[in-house]
Amino acid sequence: MSQSAPTAPVNGLIARSTTATAGLLAAAPVLAHHPMGGMTPETLTQGLLSGLGHPIIGIDHFAFLVVAALLAFSAAGLVRWLLPLAFIGGTVAGTLIHVQALGIPAAELLVAVSVLAGGALVVSGRRLGAGALALLLAGAGIFHGYAYGEAIIGAEQAVLGSYLVGFALIQYAVIAGLLFGLNHLAARSEAKTVTLIRGAGLGALAVGGLFLVTGLV
Repeated sequence: MSQSAPTAPVNGLIARSTTATAGLLAAAPVLAHHPMGGMTPETLTQGLLSGLGHPIIGIDHFAFLVVAALLAFSAAGLVRWLLPLAFIGGTVAGTLIHVQALGIPAAELLVAVSVLAGGALVVSGRRLGAGALALLLAGAGIFHGYAYGEAIIGAEQAVLGSYLVGFALIQYAVIAGLLFGLNHLAARSEAKTVTLIRGAGLGALAVGGLFLVTGLV
């Protein structure tokens, strides 16, 4: 991809977006991660809705969905659309680990670290092979999925199943939507695509850094 210099208007947009993101997180660094308001889902519908909502209402989780799309975009062809499945598979595994009462120490901090590291990789412009990207995404997915699991502890197996389906679907839908948008933009302007990717990477760095700091305080 061309490394053309970004235009001033796009630079300004990125600066405003990054500042807005940082300001939002500084004002409210930790959002509720439970779509059911902390209540365990009791029906299939509640499990599905909770699964659909969880990756969206958590800024740190949503930020990594953006990172996952940006990293997947660095691949070509069918691999670009298959790489997100590595992350989603990791989230399913992470949730099941939590449900089975197998602990992952400092899981929320590891989620923040994954966002921070993913953002740094995007900003660096370094391209990894498909295998390395799949391992990275799957590993990060385990931490995010472990965090998702907190909302489903104690639910019946059928409800757990609908929860897993819900967050698997919404995660792929978000990542695929971002990939479609990046494909469309790349067909029109490589320079703007590079600038947008780096700007989004900076945003992920801000999110991951702030969540890491607030988690350590």
